[in-house]
Amino acid sequence: MANKKHSRRRERFRWWFSRKKKKADPFDSGAGITGSTTITSPFLFSEVFILPSSRVDYSLVSIEDAVEEDAGFCGWSMEMDPRISTHELRVFVGTWNVAGRSPVRSLAADLDEWLNLKDIDHTADVYVLGFQEIVPLNPQSIIAGENATEATNWNMLIGKTLNDKYGCPWLTPMLNPINSDDYYYSGIPETERRYISRSQITTQLRSQTRSQTGQSYRYSRYKLIASKKMVGVFISVWIRRELLKAYSISDVRVCSVACGIMGYLGNKGSVSVSMSIGGTSFCFIAAHLASGEKKGDEGKRNYQVSEIFRRTSFPRLPRDGNLEPPTILGHDRVFLFGDLNYRLYLEDNLARELIRKQDWKALQEFDQLQKELEDGGVFQGWKEGSLEFPPTYKYSSTNSNRYSGGLPSRAREKQRTPAWCDRILWYGKGVKQISYFRSESKFSDHRPVSALFSAQIEADKRANCRLVVPALVPSGTPCSIAEQANGEATTTLTSLIKTDADACPTNR
Repeated sequence: MANKKHSRRRERFRWWFSRKKKKADPFDSGAGITGSTTITSPFLFSEVFILPSSRVDYSLVSIEDAVEEDAGFCGWSMEMDPRISTHELRVFVGTWNVAGRSPVRSLAADLDEWLNLKDIDHTADVYVLGFQEIVPLNPQSIIAGENATEATNWNMLIGKTLNDKYGCPWLTPMLNPINSDDYYYSGIPETERRYISRSQITTQLRSQTRSQTGQSYRYSRYKLIASKKMVGVFISVWIRRELLKAYSISDVRVCSVACGIMGYLGNKGSVSVSMSIGGTSFCFIAAHLASGEKKGDEGKRNYQVSEIFRRTSFPRLPRDGNLEPPTILGHDRVFLFGDLNYRLYLEDNLARELIRKQDWKALQEFDQLQKELEDGGVFQGWKEGSLEFPPTYKYSSTNSNRYSGGLPSRAREKQRTPAWCDRILWYGKGVKQISYFRSESKFSDHRPVSALFSAQIEADKRANCRLVVPALVPSGTPCSIAEQANGEATTTLTSLIKTDADACPTNR
């Protein structure tokens, strides 16, 4: 009997391997996405099964071990469970220099356009927003200690915009204001994690959006994962709530590097977020580099980029042991974005003539950052999509579509050659850019820029897929890494997140 069972299992393995065909990795090419990625495995996302019992403790048992003991436990067989599963996330990255202006309630419409929230099918799983000059860059704001007020206001507006569209009005922050400019997510217990596909998430969103009429949702659709401010540079990272159930979000850390006046003041520099989604590490860097369009100013910007790469050091977590935290380029997927301030090697009148003709290809030939990307140097291995939109800087004033300067010149108006100062780059394999565009908000002298990416996530199913079964011995309450590392740093924002999570029907 045992020999017959072993023979059947061997035949199943042979059948599975004979059907498996090796496909080319669509993420290795530098070209744009031409279609959706097809995953042949029926276990793209696994489920967590919870046995109905409220009187026993639960412990985690790997799905491989459980199936090995009894292949008929839940109708699965091991030949249908590849060791590595490949997932796809949509990551929205945006950058905006807001010229020292505070967010106002009427800005919600501009934010809605920038985040491209009109079509549910094109919303992102992760929103990463970088801002520059959220405070005026005057001596007082540069030298004085950090004030979280503006970061709080922007986070409130972002959360409200995201969740008004596909969730509920984000009212909780109004009652419990965020009083810290640094925040990172502490995670959820593994026992609460469920694995679902992106199509399932989109279906849920569409269904819930249709049912919003006449109803009030008490929980938010997108959750704040990390936030960091340094003088005027600010980063805010949000993730779809369903994905917190689907993936292990871990090792969330933040870091800032000041490289402005005298090389160490925060009027210029970067704020970065490091995190792991599933088994893939991500790094997001929002930067504001040296201004100036004189010959040689691009060298200052290159130096600041090298300093950001060299000096960015994420805090060590207990699980790191003796290992050093990853460097920026040590992550699997890296995104650099912000007011990078690279200009054009072109006289003002010639640049304006090409802009009038909308000849973006010809204008790109004179772009400083394009040349740096081609030459390598500090940008060796980095990529950027094609610039098929007008230069984003400098507009003459707020509420204006006219570039500053030119002829005839106007009194008190700065003479600036229009340029693509606001950029989004990426580094590493497994990333495809879907779109790259600017928005038309007239809130500042810069236009906001955004890019939508398809990012590949790799997860070891033996590590991430779990069955929850009654434990024979009591098991301890799981505690996240971030909670262990920051047990004494509880803020009002942490309470805000917990309150919002408790209000979610899926957590009841």
